[in-house]
Amino acid sequence: MTQAQDETGVFRALADPTRRQILEDLRGGELAAGEIAARFPISAPSISRHLGVLKGAGLVTERRDGNRIHYALAEDRLATCVGRFLSAVCPEQIVLRHTRRRTDAQGEEAS
Repeated sequence: MTQAQDETGVFRALADPTRRQILEDLRGGELAAGEIAARFPISAPSISRHLGVLKGAGLVTERRDGNRIHYALAEDRLATCVGRFLSAVCPEQIVLRHTRRRTDAQGEEAS
């Protein structure tokens, strides 16, 4: 599989608003599948399919604990894929963000 094909799966996974919301929910830490499903007005099997897509794209990891499955956000994978895309599409924005961060950090040190 090429890098482009690999990243295509990530962006397909991100295309769905339910999957994006799941990723946002996982930002706070690991959640059990049932806890994730309880946050949505759709069936548990539908959430399970969404989690399967996210796992297949490498955006979440799973851990089994008895009969429960816990999901966690794969932050590095998400940041790497999205960052690589942004760097290719709008590299000057990446430079501006880094410059702003350095300027902000230096301003805080001077205070």
